[in-house]
Amino acid sequence: MESSSSSLEGIARWIQPSSLELLVGIADHGSLSAGARAAGMAQPNATRALKTLERRLGYQLVARKTTGSRLTAEGVLTVQWAREVLASLETFAAGARSLAETGEGELEFGASMTVAEFLAPHWIGQLHRSLPEIKPRMRIMNSQDVIRAVQHGEVGLGFVETPHIPLGLKSKQVFRDEMLIVVAPGHEWARRDQALTLHELQSTALIEREEGSGTRAFLDYIAHTQRPKPVAEFNSNSTICQCAAGGMGPAVLSQLAVESQLKAGTLVEIAFDGPALLRELRAIWPAAQELGRTEQTLLRIAADSDSLPG
Repeated sequence: MESSSSSLEGIARWIQPSSLELLVGIADHGSLSAGARAAGMAQPNATRALKTLERRLGYQLVARKTTGSRLTAEGVLTVQWAREVLASLETFAAGARSLAETGEGELEFGASMTVAEFLAPHWIGQLHRSLPEIKPRMRIMNSQDVIRAVQHGEVGLGFVETPHIPLGLKSKQVFRDEMLIVVAPGHEWARRDQALTLHELQSTALIEREEGSGTRAFLDYIAHTQRPKPVAEFNSNSTICQCAAGGMGPAVLSQLAVESQLKAGTLVEIAFDGPALLRELRAIWPAAQELGRTEQTLLRIAADSDSLPG
C-alpha cells in the first residue's frame, strides 16, 4: 500500500462523496460490484475510485477476494465515519432545499416517454393548482436515463416504466399500466381465431422502443429468453403506432399510447394467452434522500388515483 505523503488536513479538497457511498455500499452489500450498483457506478470506475481513496488515505480499506470483498479493520472504522459524513451532507442538502422552497422555486423532475406523454401533463396541472408559485420543469428521457439522472443527482425525483429498480433508490407505484399487442387491420394476426401465445410473442420481431426504454425492458422481462432483433427501433410511441398501423409489423405498447388508434380502427388489439401484460409505472428517488416539499406534493398527486386522466 502506498503511504500518504501529506497530512489529512486538506482532505475536504479531494474527498468525493461518491467514493464514500461506494465504501458504505461495499460494507452493506458484501462485494465491490454490489457496492458499485448501490452507488450508481460502473464497476471499472468503482475499482478506480476505491484504489484512489485507499491511496490518498494511506491504508487498505477492503480485502478483495474471489468470494467477495471484506472490510479491513481500518475499513470498518472508516465506514462509520463515512456514514456520518454522508448523513451530514444530506442534512445540509435538506436544509438548503427547505430554505429555497420558502419562496418561488423550480421543480425539476425526470419522466420516461410514456409518463411524459400521457400522465405528467395532468400531474403538472394539479401541481400548479396546489402550488402556483412553483415552476415545474420536466426532463423527458427513457427509463434508464431517468435512473441515471436520479442516481447522479441531476434530478431529485423521476418516473420510470422499467421493472428493474437499482439498489440505492426508493420507489413507489404511481400507475398500473396494461400493455397491448397491436397490429394493422390487414395484418395476419388480425384474422386469427386463437389468442397469441407467449412463445409466439417472444419469437416474433416487433417494432420497438430503443434500448434503455422501460417498454423494451418490460418485454425482455416477460420473455425470459433471447428475443429476435426488432423490425425497427424508435424513441417515440407515436412513431411506433404509425408504423404498426402502416403494416410494418406488430408492436406492444402502453394502453395509453394506442387508445386513440384503437378507437379510430387504425390499429387492432390482439388477444394474448399468456401472463398479464401489466407493469408498474414507478416514482424513484435516492434512498438516502428525503424528498422536498414540492417533490412530495408531486408524488402524492401522481399516486392519487383521482389525478389520473380519463
